[in-house]
Amino acid sequence: MSETKTSVGNVGENLAKFTTAWQRTLKLFPEANFLQSPKYGAMNELLGCRVIIDDFDSDSWALMIVRDAKRGRYLEIPCGPLVDWNDTATVKKAFDKIAEIGRKERCVFVRIRPQLEASDDNLQMLSKLGLKKSPMHLAAEHTVIMDLKLPEEELLAKMRRQTRYEVRRSEKLGIKVVLGNSEDDLREFHAVQVETAKRQGFVPPSLEVLLAMRAAFGDDLTIYKAVTADGAAVAYGLVVRGGLEGDYYEAASTELNRKLPGAYALLWQATKSLKTAGCERFNLWGIAPPGQPNHRYAGVTTFKTGFSESITEFVPAHDLVLSRLGYVKDYVVEAARKRKRHL
Repeated sequence: MSETKTSVGNVGENLAKFTTAWQRTLKLFPEANFLQSPKYGAMNELLGCRVIIDDFDSDSWALMIVRDAKRGRYLEIPCGPLVDWNDTATVKKAFDKIAEIGRKERCVFVRIRPQLEASDDNLQMLSKLGLKKSPMHLAAEHTVIMDLKLPEEELLAKMRRQTRYEVRRSEKLGIKVVLGNSEDDLREFHAVQVETAKRQGFVPPSLEVLLAMRAAFGDDLTIYKAVTADGAAVAYGLVVRGGLEGDYYEAASTELNRKLPGAYALLWQATKSLKTAGCERFNLWGIAPPGQPNHRYAGVTTFKTGFSESITEFVPAHDLVLSRLGYVKDYVVEAARKRKRHL
């Protein structure tokens, strides 16, 4: 390996060194997002996880997280590895090293969800590498990605007519969007998201996770808050930047959002802010797959697709099995959990 040696458990302590290597990696793999960034590694270290970064002689990159689940330990590579998938030798070298690391860490399996668009060829390639489709998802597999290289006028023109109407209505109603990332902002967001989760039936991240994210990402994390003309909160969004991409990672709302277009104002402001910051993509982070009206994301799909018809489907999460006996137990538990959560 070159400058960046495989690192275990000290990403936060050596963040500057890894950031330099990450900037070099982004030039090779502009599709990368925050889930492969050193800051995401530092966040997971704050939460007590073991983190490994390997750059495979600088021609690939993988940020790997050791997850200690009750059903068995596994190695997670979200939105990675970053590798030239057309270079068979490089891909094989990367996966040989990943398997070696997984075994060394006593993992039952390795779970990946690479930045590969779904296609028969890509699915066959993963199968030939010995991977099998995972029973659970990892990161947003179906999503809307807005092209921020387009002028604002064109972005507006590409919206669904009703979405464009709601954006303009929010302006007429005097709805403002304020930005922040203080600890108080994160605590307020968390409190509202807990209430949102009760209404909508999802499991929100803990306050501990949100505060670790803030500590690791700093100015690359922003809480957007849509408020009425008299200051009443309507909607919230947590947006994270990584590489050329901004991600609408978490959201929350008050009862006012049912009758006011706060979420529309928020998402449009986030779009403009990310564009100004130099991001080239805005990933709206998760919609329901086609033909699944009971999916957990079905309720937000119409809202998000109103901002752009550019729907991206990545290959689903895949597992590299390292211990067959342990993996069977995990597979049964996760498959049942997926059905229960309507994922």
